[in-house]
Amino acid sequence: MFKNFIDKFTGKDNRMKSPLETEEHRADKKDDPNEKEAEEGYYGVQAEKTEDTSKSNLFKRLKDGLFKTKKGITDRVDNLLKLYKKIDEDLFEELEEILITADIGVQTTMEIVDDLRDGVREEKISEPVQIKNMLMEKLKDILEKLPDSQINIEPSPAIILVVGVNGVGKTTSIAKMAHRFKNQGKRVLLAAGDTFRAAAIDQLKIWGDRVDVDVIRHQEGADPAAVIYDAIHAAKARGIDVLICDTAGRLHNKKNLMNELGKIFNIVEREYGDASKEILLVLDATTGQNAIRQAKIFKEVAQITGLVLTKLDGTAKGGIVIGISKELDIPVKFIGVGEQMEDLQEFDPETFVKAIFGDE
Repeated sequence: MFKNFIDKFTGKDNRMKSPLETEEHRADKKDDPNEKEAEEGYYGVQAEKTEDTSKSNLFKRLKDGLFKTKKGITDRVDNLLKLYKKIDEDLFEELEEILITADIGVQTTMEIVDDLRDGVREEKISEPVQIKNMLMEKLKDILEKLPDSQINIEPSPAIILVVGVNGVGKTTSIAKMAHRFKNQGKRVLLAAGDTFRAAAIDQLKIWGDRVDVDVIRHQEGADPAAVIYDAIHAAKARGIDVLICDTAGRLHNKKNLMNELGKIFNIVEREYGDASKEILLVLDATTGQNAIRQAKIFKEVAQITGLVLTKLDGTAKGGIVIGISKELDIPVKFIGVGEQMEDLQEFDPETFVKAIFGDE
């Protein structure tokens, strides 16, 4: 799976653009593990409580977590459609504005609205309220046309490499994935491959203890590839089903990032070539378009197979799920809609759209 990346890494593509994301610079100042707001390791401190994991409760939690997005998209669309007595160009322009401000993205929004115009004309629709169902179907179609959003951990063993800048919820997402897989009867192991920040290693160990999953770790400054190497051999020796590896997310120098990930991917290919593999990029949904910029950089240096969008409960711009998926052609695998363990949910396009539009 990593062969194409390895070929690229070995010197055939040295085009490195100027680094930089201001979000990353700000995040790098958040290394103090004693600051509650400093790092994602403290996001979700109530996660040890027992949760009701029934399907109906998970859907309710999803709806509750997407409440701000519902207010930002659906409620505004409903109000718009009620204001108009007929379908005209002014209606479409206002609808376009709603979708863009919800972070669906300009290009994606224009495609959606153009398709709605065509649909209204072809189906001879005259009532504005009928546009809502058309919009729902269009959003669902966009998400369903992407590669499979199901997490690839079958057959066992499986390895998940997790990338993302500091502060996006990477550590917490790893812990929540570990909790999910463990509850599914999987044997899970974690690897602390982000060795450039002592806080990252310590936080992953804290979360590993919290969810009762072992963590393979070295000292701060150790070679990340060496950590992954040891973790792979530990996983083999222990009969682990899922190995989840934290990796560095420094964007200061893409060449360094590429070199580091390249070494890790070489190790994985050589030592765990038969394992099912995922490379997941964790993004903070509240950062909007900055998340898309981060994703584009990571996509240049790694073959990202899926996205984890965190903190959707903290933004009215949940349209980022649609915009980033469409723009990057990468499926969303998990979404975070709250602080509890069960609030990191596997992404399902139909359920997501239903939750936003308030359907039961």
